[in-house]
Amino acid sequence: MAKLAYDIIIKPIITEKSMEMLAQQGKYTFEVAKSSNKIEIAKAVEALFPGVKVAKVNTINVRGVKKRMGRNEGYTPSWKKAIVTLAEGSKTIEFFDGMI
Repeated sequence: MAKLAYDIIIKPIITEKSMEMLAQQGKYTFEVAKSSNKIEIAKAVEALFPGVKVAKVNTINVRGVKKRMGRNEGYTPSWKKAIVTLAEGSKTIEFFDGMI
C-alpha cells in the first residue's frame, strides 16, 4: 500500500533554531512518519508544495524524554525529524515565508 504525502509529512517544526536555519541556509524542518525514508520524504515535499525541488534530506530519530508528574514517570513518544534542503533556483515554501 502506497503512502500518501499527507501520511509522511506530519507537521512543520517552528522553533527558534529551525527559523534561523531557514533564514541563513534555506533549510526547512518537518516532523515526519517514523517509517518513512529520505526518498519518500523528498517526494512528499515536492508533491505537497508545487514548484519545489528538493536537493537533500537529512533525518534524525528523536528519542522520547523522561518526564515526571508527581510520583508517576514515563517517556514522551519518540519521533522522526527531517531537515529538507531545496535545490538552487527552486521556489520557496510559501507557508514559511511570513515567519522569517
